[in-house]
Amino acid sequence: MESIHDDVKYDIAVIIPVYNASSWLPDCLRSIACQIKNKLKVELSFFNDGSTDDSSEVIEKWKPVLEAEGFKVLIGGHSGPPKGVGFAKNKSIQQSSGKYLCFQDSDDEMKPGRLTLQYNASLEHPDAIIGSKFERDPPDSTLRYTYWANSLTPEQLNQQVLTSHGPTVIMPTWFCSRDLFNRVGGFDEKGKGTPEDLIFFYRHLDLNGKIFRVDEVLLVYRYHPLQTTFSIDEKVIWDLRLKRLVKYFLEKWDSFTIWNAGKQGRRLYRSLPEEYRLRVTSFCDVDVKKIKQGNYIYEDSNLRPKPRVPIVHFTTAKPPFVICVKLQFYFLSSGLNKRRIRKKLAFTQSA
Repeated sequence: MESIHDDVKYDIAVIIPVYNASSWLPDCLRSIACQIKNKLKVELSFFNDGSTDDSSEVIEKWKPVLEAEGFKVLIGGHSGPPKGVGFAKNKSIQQSSGKYLCFQDSDDEMKPGRLTLQYNASLEHPDAIIGSKFERDPPDSTLRYTYWANSLTPEQLNQQVLTSHGPTVIMPTWFCSRDLFNRVGGFDEKGKGTPEDLIFFYRHLDLNGKIFRVDEVLLVYRYHPLQTTFSIDEKVIWDLRLKRLVKYFLEKWDSFTIWNAGKQGRRLYRSLPEEYRLRVTSFCDVDVKKIKQGNYIYEDSNLRPKPRVPIVHFTTAKPPFVICVKLQFYFLSSGLNKRRIRKKLAFTQSA
């Protein structure tokens, strides 16, 4: 997906899709105005996806302020029904010319050093999506998720890609080259309910792309009832993860154990194509009550007799494991070889 501009004059294009964001835009734009740019040439590319509030007026009001700080301001959009975040991001990128892309949600705030630090990281890691650590507003929202995302090691950034949390560097912190974006092919434009970031993230990995995180807090990630995250169809995310689990793990395994004999482990088992359900040797767990059940009987199966999968204690289970537990719980059981568990971690479930 190429820019409409022929020559690239700007180092960075900040990509800002907008939909009914007038309540948060002033804080967002104020944080951009305070960026430490050094000698970087930066353009701000707004695309209004059919907002019905006064988002356009807010942007126009801030335009001279931002231009006075040395930013080029590009404003696009349409007045029809919203077409979705993927569409708005793609349009914002098309109307810009920056060699590097910094993705900024209109309800979040940048820390002053974001552009410079991520630009430098992208020069060092040209084949990587660059993320960063973040803080939440309000601070006590999504504590488990925030801890997970900010605590991943460089190795885990490229390993824990099948969790229900989504990408290991959160989309609002992404920074990458335009070349990388064009290579992946842009965002999915199916509209509301589509996890366009996760789809892009997986395509990037399929092309041997890398993940890198600047280990500083460079974003204030706002949590509120209207954020786009809540419109995403959980079933779509589950199916994307399952497809990747099968392709990159289960196709290579003759047998495996599902770690969790409860709701999520059984859901995974039922979701598997029959060929892979037959490869499940057991469920394992630490819950004595579940283990005492002895077997899980798949009542919906068309096979006769119906499949009976043993439920065993984790100490007698055989690897490899597909782990379906809350993320930090797999560190807590004494006697486990954590390196071994991490190596087999494939389908972790979050709260």
